[in-house]
Order: sequence, then C-alpha cells, then structure tokens
Amino acid sequence: MEDVFVQKELNGGYCNSLTQYSRFLTREVNIGDIPMGGLNPIRIQSMTTTDTMDTIGTVEQTIRMVNSGCEYVRITAPSIKEAENLANIKKELLFRGYKVPLVADIHFTPNAAESAARIVEKVRVNPGNYADKKRFENIEYTQQAYQAELERIYKKFTPLVKICKEYGTAMRIGTNHGSLSDRIMSHYGDTPRGMVESAMEFIRMCEDQNYYNLVISMKASNTQVMVQAYRLLVATMVKEGMNYPLHLGVTEAGDGEDGRIKSAVGIGALLEDGLGDTIRVSLTEDPEFEAPVAKALALRYENRALVTDLSAEREKIRIQDLPYHPYEYNRRPTKPVQHIGGHHHPVVMLDVSKENLKDPYFLGAVGYKYSAGLDKYNMADQACDLVYLGDGLPSFSFPGNLKQIYNYQTWLGLADKNNCHPLLPFSDYEKTELKDEHLNLVSIDAVEALNANLEILKENVVLVLETNTIHGMAAQRELFVKLLKDNLQIPVIIKRNYPELNADDLMLYAATDLGALFTDGLGDGVWINAAETVGLPLVNSTSFGILQATRTRISKTEYISCPSCGRTLFDLQETTQLIRSRTDHLKGIKIGIMGCIVNGPGEMADADYGYVGTGPGKITLYRGKEVVKKNVNAERALDDLIDLIREDGNWVEVK
Repeated sequence: MEDVFVQKELNGGYCNSLTQYSRFLTREVNIGDIPMGGLNPIRIQSMTTTDTMDTIGTVEQTIRMVNSGCEYVRITAPSIKEAENLANIKKELLFRGYKVPLVADIHFTPNAAESAARIVEKVRVNPGNYADKKRFENIEYTQQAYQAELERIYKKFTPLVKICKEYGTAMRIGTNHGSLSDRIMSHYGDTPRGMVESAMEFIRMCEDQNYYNLVISMKASNTQVMVQAYRLLVATMVKEGMNYPLHLGVTEAGDGEDGRIKSAVGIGALLEDGLGDTIRVSLTEDPEFEAPVAKALALRYENRALVTDLSAEREKIRIQDLPYHPYEYNRRPTKPVQHIGGHHHPVVMLDVSKENLKDPYFLGAVGYKYSAGLDKYNMADQACDLVYLGDGLPSFSFPGNLKQIYNYQTWLGLADKNNCHPLLPFSDYEKTELKDEHLNLVSIDAVEALNANLEILKENVVLVLETNTIHGMAAQRELFVKLLKDNLQIPVIIKRNYPELNADDLMLYAATDLGALFTDGLGDGVWINAAETVGLPLVNSTSFGILQATRTRISKTEYISCPSCGRTLFDLQETTQLIRSRTDHLKGIKIGIMGCIVNGPGEMADADYGYVGTGPGKITLYRGKEVVKKNVNAERALDDLIDLIREDGNWVEVK
C-alpha cells in the first residue's frame, strides 16, 4: 500500500478522542477539482431526482442543487444508455459554466459503471448488488465455496477498477443496510459487522490492484445501525492500515421535521466524534432542499480544530476501556424513580415558566388539550411528561399525569405538593434537610460532576445533567462513563440550552447533541430549552422526534421513505403525503415507502409494512421482508395496504 498517514492513536477504537473534538485525518481523494478528505472542509452533496435521459431537466436540477450548496452531484445510471447520457449532461453543464463533479450511481449493472467511469469524476457502487445478489436466501457456505464467490466477484469488479485507474476516476464503495447480499447475510447476518465486511471485501480488491481513490459509506435507515457500522468501519480500516474518507448519510430519512431530525441524529453523532468527510442528507423532498441541511450540520464544526494535538490532551476516557459497547445498543441500567429510568421509556421535560400560568390552554402546545366545557384534558401521543415552572404558580389544576417541577424554595412553600416536585442544584442537595419523598431533580454541570461525590445522592433522585461547553455532548458522555464505572444507577435527564438558535438549527443541533447519547443508550429523559421565538410546540415535537429517531421511544408512525431519484417509479413526495394522511395515527407502526427495488426489499426488513414501486403504475406490498401482493395498481395500492394492516390487527380507527 502507498505510504499514507494513518492515526495509530486510535488503538482499535473508532475515533481520536471521546473527550475533545478531533477530526479523524483521512486520505485525500481527488474528485474533479474538489478534493475530499485530508484537511479539506466537509463536502456537501445530493442526488438528482430527474430521469437521467432528460438531459435538460437533469442539468437544470443540477444547477439548482449547486446554487443551494452542493459540491458534488450524483445521478443515477440504471443502464448503459443512462450512463452514456452522462456525457451529454456534463457537456451541457460545462456550456452553462458549471464544472461541478458528477457521480454516477450504479446498482446491478457493471457495464453501466464501466461506461460512466470514463465520463464522470466518480462512480458509486453498492457491494450488495454489484456482481452479487439478494433474494433473501440463506445459503450455507464452506470456506472454499465462499472464497470461490469472492474470486467470481473480483473478476467482474476488476474491469471497473482498471478503468477508474486509467481515467483518474474516484469510486465510492457504498454499503446499504437494506441491500446486503445473500452471501453476506448468510455469513455475517443483518448486522453492522456484515455491512463493514461487505465494504472491506471490495476495498481489499481495490488495494490488491493498487487503486486507492476510494470513499466509503455505511448507510442505514436505522440510526443505531448506521452509527455502529461507521464506527466499526473506522476501527476495522485502521487495524488494516487504511484511512479512506467517509461519506455520511441516513437512508430513507423521510421528509420535513422527521427527516431532518433523523438525519441529524445519525450524521451528527459521527461528526461529533470527528468522523465524516462528506454529507448527503436524504430527504423525500426536492434535492435542492437537502444541501442547506447538510451545510448547517457541517458548519458547526468549521470553528473546531481539524486535527487536535493529542499529546497535549488529557485523555480522560480510553476507548478500549469504555464501560459500554459502542458497536451495539444497550441502555444504561438505572433504578427507576417514579416513571423515570429503569425499564420506562425516556421522558420529555419542558420549561413553561414563561407561559401565561393563568391560562390552561397553553398546555395544548405540549400535548394536553383543555376542554373548558368538560373541564378536562385530552392527552396526545406526544404529550410531555414533566414541566418546569420555576417560581411561577399556576391558577388552574394541571393534568393528573403531568408532573410539575418547581425551584426548591417555591416547592417548599406549596400547600399542596401532590404531583409537584423540587429542582435544586447539586451544591444545595446535601445541606437541604427536607426532600421530596417521591422525586427530587438535582441539576449539575457535566464538567463539575466529574469531581463531585455523586454517591451522596440518595433514593428518589434524578440527575439533570447540563453543560455549557462547546463540545457538550462529549462532556456529558464523560459523566455517563463515570456513572457506569462507579455503578451509580441514578436516572439522568439530559438538558441542553440553545438560547440563540432559530427553529431549523435548533432541530439539527439538539438532534446531534442528544441523539448521539441516546444512540448509545445513555439518558433517561430530554430537556431542551430554546428561545421564546422558537415556540413550545416545536421544542416538544423535536424532543419526541429525537427519541423516535434513536428508537428509544416510539410516539408516532414512522415512515422510512427514500429521497427519490431517476429510478423512482412514482411521485414519492405526493405518495408519501397521501400514505401519511391516512396512517399517521398508527402509533408505533413503521411503513417503508420505496420508489424502486434497489433498496426497497432490504429496507422492508426494518419496516412493518412496505410500499415499493416495481413498474410504471405498479406497487408491491410487503409485510416485513415478505411479499404479500405483487404488481397492485397504484390507484388501489394504499387501500390494499390499509386492508393488510387491518388484517394483521394493527389498524385503529381515527378518533
């Protein structure tokens, strides 16, 4: 292998440091005139949704994408005719003054990849379906038979590698959780390890031919799987002396607020640990709306050092000594206090101290709709669990299942303390004689907590963990490590303050900071504070959205919908909204909406039901990864999907 710098400090771990921001230094890869990796900025990219044979339509959409911030533009090439038409697209873009590097997206068709590699600056191949197959067959391999399969793939893959070397074309080896081959699935299972080995096989084939112009991705719609796979990839690469750039993305994230939060959870968790050289946010929206989200995520790290001098750092957590497993999900064990911690799902807490506490209707913003005529509250699926009132005293009765949290002195003066509990700083806890017999919230800064004697916290205490440091996620994670090592099973509500952020950035930052912790099973509650201009409804929905995206609390229907591309066989945005309009009351159900069969069947395995385009005007319906109905007319496909859900006993009527 070429003499390249690989950070040996990782010592088998997945990032430089768990306590200080330090970007993993990767090999620089040239993609046209815009290099990726090394000390270059985090690059932004997206993918067209037009028919690749529509030259002008694709060019005009590409220009809109570039103007929105895309530095690379990916275009699907499902067959050789589309691959060849990339030359016309590139020519027209150059004529209009746009020299943006183009990436050909290839699935199933080696001849299309070989053609495209002579035209564009980069090709993307998916190891799961490039000279391999997926039919959901469990195959028993002998070691000899498995090696024979690899040799067959090597022969089919070699021509593309040679062309890329000859033309100076870069390649992304893009593993998708939803399209692992039967060979990989049979050998490694549907796991992050299987995803990593799928890519590593192709990387080794490239290196065997002295080709190193590679970018690697590990995408999944499940954020836990996605984060674990990227971490495992880095650890595996470093062990083998590799440091290829990483393309980050969450597949089929969906649209709107849900899509943005889910993308930020997965991508942000990795960026926080210094991983990632390019970002693609996959939304079921027009592609020019993806780049601004990706830019907002990347911009946060521009002012953090690209590479930190690790010798000057006081390394507080050694990756090898982590008391939890970073490559599989396990929730930190805690002793429950009321409904917080233990086996209970994470709670949502909100600050309502600045609201009009004489008006019960404001609680509608946090999931409790007040009916004056009946003098009662109707609770929504996304109804918060605790509200902080500070020193404010409401003049009406709160819902019985909504806990009220007051500053300690105010709580002390309450005549009726039923369902009311105190919040006090850790520094006051020991000297305070009177405690609540049910629940005491004790706030502490993450850095200060490292040197605090937390063993003094007795029964009925929940820690509210705050931070004001720039790299706050790592500071809070460090405290969780201390709790685990000291076997202190105190439930923890993670609190973050964003007083200066607008609504869009709030969603992305909070999803990154909190999502990174919940993805590792750290945290028993969320408390997000934001500017008043953001509004309680968005803070509440963002809190629940983060828990939904990390799969730690399911409070609504989840839609695993792809972002559309030139392979899509129906209008994804319109169809997704139509399906959502009739099924979004099915709390806890996961519905996959896929435009074509590339990732559709695979991602169906992670959904309860699937709606996949299989031809013009034709839909195939899935239950998990099982085909239930093939080639249903699109006009009746949604009704058939609802009938399937009803048949399984999972349908409920709208109230």
